Amino acid sequence: MAEPSQQDSVRPAPQWHPATRLLFRFAFAYFLLCNLPFPLTWLFYIPHADVVLTPLLKPYWAFWRAAVPWVGKHLFAVNPAVRINGSGDSTWGYVQVFCWLTLALAATVAWTLLDRRRQSYVRLHEWLRVYVRFALAAAMVTYGAIKVIKSQFPDPALDRLLQPLGDASPMGLLWTFMGASQSYNVFSGAGEMLGGLLLTLRRTTLLGALVSIAVLGNIVMLNFSYDVPVKLYSAQLLVEALFLTLPDLRRLGDMFLLNRRVAPAADRPLFRRAGLHRGALALRTGLVVLFVVFSLADAYDSGRDAKQPQLYGIWNVDELTADGRVLPPSVADASRWRRMIFDFPGMMSIQTMDDSRHRYNLVLDPVQHTLALTSRDDPQWKSALSYRQPDPRSLTVAGKFGDRQIQARLHWVKAPKFLLTSRGFHWINEYPFNR
Repeated sequence: MAEPSQQDSVRPAPQWHPATRLLFRFAFAYFLLCNLPFPLTWLFYIPHADVVLTPLLKPYWAFWRAAVPWVGKHLFAVNPAVRINGSGDSTWGYVQVFCWLTLALAATVAWTLLDRRRQSYVRLHEWLRVYVRFALAAAMVTYGAIKVIKSQFPDPALDRLLQPLGDASPMGLLWTFMGASQSYNVFSGAGEMLGGLLLTLRRTTLLGALVSIAVLGNIVMLNFSYDVPVKLYSAQLLVEALFLTLPDLRRLGDMFLLNRRVAPAADRPLFRRAGLHRGALALRTGLVVLFVVFSLADAYDSGRDAKQPQLYGIWNVDELTADGRVLPPSVADASRWRRMIFDFPGMMSIQTMDDSRHRYNLVLDPVQHTLALTSRDDPQWKSALSYRQPDPRSLTVAGKFGDRQIQARLHWVKAPKFLLTSRGFHWINEYPFNR
């Protein structure tokens, strides 16, 4: 790329509107706060990098572990527990977003008071766009990879397929819908990866932002419509994609709404020295390729590690005794077990006579023949059961379950041929097959 001319170097800096300067300062502070510690998080994909990165990032994580509970307690009278459970819309998440907004606002006020004479931030805006581009690209590629490889949405579990449709949560229904189709996972994941990869190139940033807006708009709508607890994070990514389109809004309006001729956008190099510019391009290309490869490999390993657990399958309960009393298989008894289901390592489900499904975290010890259960909804609830297998198709379970002493005799049954997973694709349908 050509070196900037002398005329370019003496061109006066544009004057931004005071409101534009305020909004930029706020956006700069907020996008840094909500994306940190990126780009260090990229490096966790490198084998054994956590040995160096974890001690380095400990002070950063410790700050938020102290600040968020303090703000929650003193400002909102809540106790946001630090618990990683897959939900980004927890009390912790909302309090942290409030902290980001407050700190960004404070930084904006201080910045404005200390830098009142500056009329624009053209160069700083370019570097902020670089940071947001790659932070958004990393998220898009990561989420796209786990769909292309299909590890985010596994095939519908046995207990899910046995569950009455009306008892499924909205999020559970969405996960079943996504998990039932390999092709739709690849399609949606490829869209995310395409948007992310386009963002890594300066010349295709606008196209990447527009693709990302289309993909993220659908994701945000699904999260809100099906109560998926990633609303805050997905909305943040959508805002970042919209931010990247702001410099081109007028050009987009001229082309799509007013049918006017649009001039090419200015493409000024980030570095004045050609050597630095070429070095940055080479470094960017290498890092992006490595990140894509590591993301796909990580998604592949996650899917490959999902092995069938011991006792895999559906076990129907023939007899259940609770506190010495035999419980008849009556649909009126919602506490009476109907079947036990083992489908994924670390998880077990119990379906009761009213067809309700109850999932438990499981630690299975094949040597001691024990099942250690904890509730997914109540961290204080625990149960310890022992099991025996007189033969491969028979199972007995005994021990303390909740506040009752239980004994159960079960037998293995072959999983039925579920229509959802066996129907497949048909080019020709003489009639709608809507069941």
